[in-house]
Amino acid sequence: MAAVILYPAIDLKGGSVVRLKEGDMDRATVYGRDPGAQARTFAETGFEWIHVVDLDGAFAGASVNAAAVDDILDASGVPVQLGGGIRDMKAVEAWLKRGVSRVILGTAAVRDPEFVKAAAQAHPGKVAVGVDARDGRVAVQGWAEVSDMTVLDLAKRFEDAGVAAIIYTDIARDGLLKGLNLESTRELAAAVTIPVIASGGLADIEDVRRLLEPENAAIAGAITGRALYDGRLDGREALAFVRAARAA
Repeated sequence: MAAVILYPAIDLKGGSVVRLKEGDMDRATVYGRDPGAQARTFAETGFEWIHVVDLDGAFAGASVNAAAVDDILDASGVPVQLGGGIRDMKAVEAWLKRGVSRVILGTAAVRDPEFVKAAAQAHPGKVAVGVDARDGRVAVQGWAEVSDMTVLDLAKRFEDAGVAAIIYTDIARDGLLKGLNLESTRELAAAVTIPVIASGGLADIEDVRRLLEPENAAIAGAITGRALYDGRLDGREALAFVRAARAA
């Protein structure tokens, strides 16, 4: 099967590592004050990428936790994808120059699709689109606002635009350990040619097993956060499953 990638998540709020429930900034659990140390731990566990979100930046519309992101880049030694508050070409290029391997554009994908297409064409393989949904509708501005656009409509907007990936988050599951929404992710992956990464709700090793089942072969990967921090998912065990699936 294709190489599925597991992305451990580092969400940043006030310089700390946190996890939210359903994207609610008032329902944040702090898991650490040293993002760089957390990134190093993930890299030493064997993760190939790290998924980072500047939560404050997502609400502010501009990067807020830059120092923490720099610490992650310096400490991890693995590729980092970053989202949250990246809304123009200057910000895209600044983060790529600082060492981010892939930027994630969410709100901008809804409000300024031509900019997203231009960024993807200017930086092949380095721009992903974040599709964050509540009840099938795309949310923007740090998930504080829900648009009228459907997930599929937004995803199809970027077919043939050179986008590296779509990160599809089910907000209703995010941080709640309810399990990945594999059915909706699978449907989205089947409808577009862009690689789709599942996000929101990964709870334990059973979710990893389900992700790797043949019916989900079109899904390119998944993001895991709270399950790792709460000890419900052993990172080394999960990666062993992924390696075994690749070898099969």
